[in-house]
Amino acid sequence: MKADRFLMGEVKPNAFNPLIQLNKDAYSSTLTEAEVLLIYIRASQINGCAYCIQSHIKEAVEKGEKQYRIHALNAWDHSHFFTDEEKIILQMTEEITLISEKGLTNNLYEKALDKLGKEKIADIIMAVATINAWNRVGVSTLLEPIKSQE
Repeated sequence: MKADRFLMGEVKPNAFNPLIQLNKDAYSSTLTEAEVLLIYIRASQINGCAYCIQSHIKEAVEKGEKQYRIHALNAWDHSHFFTDEEKIILQMTEEITLISEKGLTNNLYEKALDKLGKEKIADIIMAVATINAWNRVGVSTLLEPIKSQE
């Protein structure tokens, strides 16, 4: 049986303000909405945050993302559904989310610098950091996905 956990927003409401601002910053950055959502979904899959996976997939679908791309996201590197730029973003998402394994490798950084530029790299890093923070809150407080009314 699972222990009841608290809602972080109720216990530490001021702790949410910086995360909310980081989230807003991601959506107003050089990243497209679709790119932010690909980052958020992929990092959430890696981190096992069911709440974030569900909410960001729902958001992506509502904003026009194709289901076949979402279904292929966990195998993006073997899929032709993603652009070269999206593949760089997704690889960066994985390397930064799994930072203790090898960090953001020089090879990928140079490739991203050539294709995307410094500002977009900075925005990717911050978006990945943002969703990783949200995932850690969600997983450690056992946030559950909302049950569909459908």
